[in-house]
Amino acid sequence: MTTWTSDELDRFVEVPDTEINDRIDTAYRTKYGRCGGSYVNPMVAARMTTLKLVPR
Repeated sequence: MTTWTSDELDRFVEVPDTEINDRIDTAYRTKYGRCGGSYVNPMVAARMTTLKLVPR
């Protein structure tokens, strides 16, 4: 078993870049649009959930 200290772990940070978020939303709508708006719209409405993994 491996244990990690908090100093060894990566961290997630918010991605404030609206262009990246727009591209992700477009890709998501393209891939899952056939599932309908009741599924897709809530997923792309949560703009502040786009995260980036940043190594320490």
